[in-house]
Amino acid sequence: MKTTINDIARAANVAKSTVSKVLNDAPTISEATKAKVRAIMKELQYTPSSIATQLAKQSSMNIGFIMNFDRKDDFLNPFFYSLLGGAESVTFEHRYELTIANITNSNEDFMNRYVYSKKLDGMLINPSFLNRDVVSELERLEFPYVIVGQPKEDYGADSDWVDIDNNEGGRIAANHLLEQGYARIAFLGGVPGEAISRNRLAGYQNVMSGARRDLVSDNPYIRQGETNEATGYRLMNELLDLDAPPDAVICVNNFIAFGVLKAAQERGVRIPEQLGIVTFDNFPLAPYTTPALTALEIDTFSLGVLATNVLFGKLGLIQAADAELRSIKPELIVRQSSLRNG
Repeated sequence: MKTTINDIARAANVAKSTVSKVLNDAPTISEATKAKVRAIMKELQYTPSSIATQLAKQSSMNIGFIMNFDRKDDFLNPFFYSLLGGAESVTFEHRYELTIANITNSNEDFMNRYVYSKKLDGMLINPSFLNRDVVSELERLEFPYVIVGQPKEDYGADSDWVDIDNNEGGRIAANHLLEQGYARIAFLGGVPGEAISRNRLAGYQNVMSGARRDLVSDNPYIRQGETNEATGYRLMNELLDLDAPPDAVICVNNFIAFGVLKAAQERGVRIPEQLGIVTFDNFPLAPYTTPALTALEIDTFSLGVLATNVLFGKLGLIQAADAELRSIKPELIVRQSSLRNG
């Protein structure tokens, strides 16, 4: 039997009118009572009819971009603003508003503020905030959402996510260096387990496993750490101290690449003759170093456009995007740092 508002009121020992006010997030109801009633709704798997009606027939003309940033550096990241720019370009076209929310507290507060309160028609969500409880509740309410970036775990077929094809980027970088005649190709990545670095490394390994079968089980050219200049400098020096140092390196980002470039130049390694360098991300350093760095352009503006179009497809505003079109392929920009053959 379907759970009703009367069942919720009875279980919570409150009036039916109180439950209705909780559903509408009325300021006259205490936070303690709201929390109690909402916990019982979840326990009894009650989907408020008011939310269903709102989603089906009404619209706030507003979608949210929900993230979990707790460091100042996160907000200074230019890729974040490029991503937002792409999302906003689509919302503007459809006369929607885009709400940006940084959620650093509880999942319950997030659901109360933006889902149960009906302030949003749908949302784009940074995967760092997600967990199974949030996903299962959004699915139960049939609330439209799209994850921007690969989530930490598989939440099921109904959980749509879009991302840069970082695996393909690793393949492109490795193949380019092999085509230029390099053989001992290193990969300097981020902290082990971090999704972006893991996928870029996997693409590199897919190529190198075919080209250098002797490196499949034990590859001394793979090094990982914090994604900054100091780490790139330290790891490159470690590689140059090997009996057979690499003749090329793929860097997970510009800051690692800058440290690599500094280490190589200090030790008199000629680029690109003795060491080829390819970096992910064209911004902010790749075009301006000496020599200029070959880079994989990561188009986060287009990623923002793609994510928002997928969400609007779920809202029925446009035709849904095909599943195979839900990633952005990096583009290789060839410069002097890897151009050994012409």
